[in-house]
Amino acid sequence: MKRKGTLNHQFTQRIPADVRVRAAGLKLHIPLGGETVPITLSDKAQHVRLSLRSSEPSIVKQRHAEVAAYLETVWQALRASKPIPLSHRQAVALAKEVYLAWATERNAERTLAVSQSGTGNHMVPESDSHLEEEAWESVAKTMLRTDPLGREPEEFLQTLVRRLLLGKGIAETDEASLAMVTREFVRAFRDAFTYRQRQAGGDYGPDPKANRFPDWPPPSPTMQAAIGGKAKVSLKGLVEDWWKEAERAGRTLSTYESYAATVRRLSAILGHDDAVRVTPADVVAYKDHRLEQGVSAKTVGDSDIAGLRSIFGWAVANMKLPSNPADGIKVTRTRTTRTRSKELTTVEAKAVLTHALQAARGSARPKTHAARRWVPWLCAYTGARLGEMVQLRKEDIRKDGEVWVATITPEAGTVKDKEVREVVLHAHLVETGFIDFVQASTPGHLFLTPNKDGSTRGVRRSVKNRVTEFVREVVTDRRVAPNHGWRHLFKTIGREASIADSVLDGICGHASRTVGGSYGGVSLKAQKDAIAKFPRFEIDGH
Repeated sequence: MKRKGTLNHQFTQRIPADVRVRAAGLKLHIPLGGETVPITLSDKAQHVRLSLRSSEPSIVKQRHAEVAAYLETVWQALRASKPIPLSHRQAVALAKEVYLAWATERNAERTLAVSQSGTGNHMVPESDSHLEEEAWESVAKTMLRTDPLGREPEEFLQTLVRRLLLGKGIAETDEASLAMVTREFVRAFRDAFTYRQRQAGGDYGPDPKANRFPDWPPPSPTMQAAIGGKAKVSLKGLVEDWWKEAERAGRTLSTYESYAATVRRLSAILGHDDAVRVTPADVVAYKDHRLEQGVSAKTVGDSDIAGLRSIFGWAVANMKLPSNPADGIKVTRTRTTRTRSKELTTVEAKAVLTHALQAARGSARPKTHAARRWVPWLCAYTGARLGEMVQLRKEDIRKDGEVWVATITPEAGTVKDKEVREVVLHAHLVETGFIDFVQASTPGHLFLTPNKDGSTRGVRRSVKNRVTEFVREVVTDRRVAPNHGWRHLFKTIGREASIADSVLDGICGHASRTVGGSYGGVSLKAQKDAIAKFPRFEIDGH
């Protein structure tokens, strides 16, 4: 987001409620583009805010992920159940950062000044004269003996030690470890200052002492347990636990399927299934991956990120996770120029219906083949959603007087807004054999086989995908949705046939545009009269 009065983007993240008390008064040193930004959290602070110091999208994205990853490490450190003891190897490895910052020209990473000026500050001359050699010699002899306040080096270096430990995810260590790390910092400073003194004197040969520092070793299982404070929480299991509660609360099966698919993709990208390990940077990486795949910003924002935010938010509320890594992650949207209408063209519609008539069984299962044959025709003459037609059951089709009626009900699977509606079937559907197919079918779902527990989770989406792939064989224009395009075309043809919008809305399951329009309903008689006006799609031989 941008702050008013500047072009630069601003980073904002809510401080997790479970660490807010421990975070009060904490001084953060946030990495930002090779520099460090100090921020002290007040007692009343609820957010961390700072400028990303850039308006360039690629830089903003990188810095946002960098800051988010650092903060997640800090929050996890604050959740530690007890002080974390360190090994000697870890102490020396941490001191490596001090050595590299001062033995090289990495000025942006320097964490302490080195020689005292008359103002009480420390500084080293920047010139290449003999004064620099003398300055480094003075530093090596005097700076680490005492600081401007008269404290021993072990005392005033502890602030730096705690700061670097926090960056490693350790908010607190024991007194013995703190003393050990501080001593290693003193050694690292002395080695670095001595090496800089040699350089100032003209000796630029490699420093053999540089090889004594190991890389930071990963935390032991004991340390990980203390830092994390929680056992592994399966991402896939989290979705299932959420669904047990969400289903009772009335959430739709399509929502579950969408969330489950998002979590599967996230897990595949991360290479693990541990929800505890998911960071805001991981969610940003997932978002970027989906956008790079060509998925629309609307889908990524309203489906993927919204789904993750909902699942992780439920986990936090139910004490399964300490924080929501998707909180605050947004997708920037731009208005795209539409270069064609949302509806199928008449040519495309006839091509799909002809393709369905000619659908070959091949190796497809009988119900999948039936879906390819009949679902496109049902969508064409009802304006219904693909999922509503895929989940039709034999018992949902009945005759009412002279017309055949399909009941679209949540009992069969999932229906938007969970409302039952009845739709009069077009005579062309009857004449082409749909009713014969229904009557010859066994009781239950016409186009899918439910799971052993009777649910349609997974199988419904699978059949939808098979139908979509089948239709895409003839509707190759990616600018139009091959199945949803029927709903737009149904409305267009209906209006051309002088069918009232209120009747079309009732048939399609669209909400009324006004409060008054929500009173009453669209009777089967009104539908019968309307469908009689709806023209046939003229297909050769049918």
